[in-house]
Amino acid sequence: MASRRFCLGGFADRTERHGICMKIKRVMVAAPKSGSGKTTVVCALLQMLKKEGLQVVSCKCGPDYIDPMFHEKAIQVPSKNLDTFFTGEEGTRELFSSHVEHKDAAVLEGVMGLYDGLGGIREEGSSYHLAEVTGTPIVLVVDAKGMGNSLLPLVAGFLAYDKSRLIKGVVLNRVSKGYYETIKPLLEQEFHIKVAGFLPERAEYQIGSRHLGLVLPDELEDIQKKLRAASEEVSKTVSLGAIMEIAGSAGELEASKTDSFGAAAERAVIAVARDEAFCFYYADNIRLLEAYGAKISYFSPLRDEKLPEGCHALLIGGGYPELYAKELSGNSGIRAAVRQAAASGMPIVAECGGFMYLHSALTDKEGARYEMAGVLPGTCFYTGKLVRFGYIQLQEKKGNFLPEGEFIKGHEFHYYDSTGNGADVTAIKPAASREYPCVVEHGDCWMGFPHLYYPSNPAFAQAFVAKAEKYKEKMGRAGGAAPVGFMPGRSERNQEGHSHRFFENRACKYFPCHQGLERFNCLFCYCPLYPREACLGTPAFKEKDGKQLKICTGCTFPHQPENYDAVIKALQGKPANG
Repeated sequence: MASRRFCLGGFADRTERHGICMKIKRVMVAAPKSGSGKTTVVCALLQMLKKEGLQVVSCKCGPDYIDPMFHEKAIQVPSKNLDTFFTGEEGTRELFSSHVEHKDAAVLEGVMGLYDGLGGIREEGSSYHLAEVTGTPIVLVVDAKGMGNSLLPLVAGFLAYDKSRLIKGVVLNRVSKGYYETIKPLLEQEFHIKVAGFLPERAEYQIGSRHLGLVLPDELEDIQKKLRAASEEVSKTVSLGAIMEIAGSAGELEASKTDSFGAAAERAVIAVARDEAFCFYYADNIRLLEAYGAKISYFSPLRDEKLPEGCHALLIGGGYPELYAKELSGNSGIRAAVRQAAASGMPIVAECGGFMYLHSALTDKEGARYEMAGVLPGTCFYTGKLVRFGYIQLQEKKGNFLPEGEFIKGHEFHYYDSTGNGADVTAIKPAASREYPCVVEHGDCWMGFPHLYYPSNPAFAQAFVAKAEKYKEKMGRAGGAAPVGFMPGRSERNQEGHSHRFFENRACKYFPCHQGLERFNCLFCYCPLYPREACLGTPAFKEKDGKQLKICTGCTFPHQPENYDAVIKALQGKPANG
């Protein structure tokens, strides 16, 4: 595939880069800590601004997947992640400017505490750094429940740390009207900032949480009702005029822009798993795959029984597969389809929850075991604690999706672990000077716990699309891909594209009777070693049409290419009847 120039604002065969300046009202809603009510306030403000007839967009600071889902639910406009660790200062400005161009206003939601960045101690990646980079004034949401005058030194501390004088206002959360009316004049007199309003504590618009943050919007009963309740309450107790005055104080936004001429034609189809179990995707990742020529086709591992027709690669993102383990296990059709796709050499990228799904089994927090896709050996299991958390740089040990030694940025956040995390990539913690091995890279597959941000190294996305194109060409030449051995640990003995099609004998009258069985292949039906003492398999039986069929679930013989010719000779003249 021909290389195409990538810029954060555009992708094209011909590009023209120039500086731009724009004036747009914008405000960041930040807080001293997580759980202070930022998302509630942001969603309410977005709805109020939309109701005023403004074209408003939202952004989320950091790598969080869930808050942008709430933003989109509030105004039916896609949100955008902005992260100065992932894309640096200039790249972040360019992403932001491309998102807000021709809009009336933008609301940015902070992450964690205002000054919490890389490793919790560095500026890079923090809400404050993003506000500095984009020249955005800040409104601080403070959870003041249980506080009196102690609120004043808390606010004083945050203002003292504000070297760029970006904090312009405060909203108090979970306080009574009486307390607000008492404390408001004290804050304004002491600090000369706007106290823009308050929120009383109300169950009607509270959003629950779980170990990966907020619950998903679609999991909340009548999410639109909750969002409306928040908007109605905020409209009564928070001054939209004061917020917009702060937003209007933002200066001109300066950034580089890349004008694009021409677009890539669709060359290959990437099937993307998307449902309640797999929903963690960065919009910029999908956009980048499309820019390099991929057509995206979505499917549901929960409900679909087969992969999208004519797909040439799989992308299985993160989410909550552990909450839907029973349903995923019960869909044997799609599990078999994914397993067969992997055996055929189809390129696969699986991140976190997707990586868990590819294992042989998943054990949930209650100890129940569920069969998964069976592409990878081993089990994923609940640990009861955060296993790995935070930003990482991922370095290729051997050239595959990236050249050897190159990096792509990402992050981890998971309570589950695996008996086989892989060791084909080195994860480096940039704030802790620590590294560890991770990721299974086998053939054209990348499978591991890290979540990737493709724009941090677009070559990864370009390589993924190129692999899908190569698979498409192989399918076209062969009229179907010759299945290959896949289980890691045996890769050095496999020969991709070997002409002998033992693993999928469609001529057999019992096909596909053995699908769904771990490490299944058809060779046992003919293997001359099967009835003899030399057999290394573990026979099992499955009933089919009233017959007990022998199944070899642990055979190692078929994975030795040096024996193929001997087997072919032994099978000459034998009918394919199982």
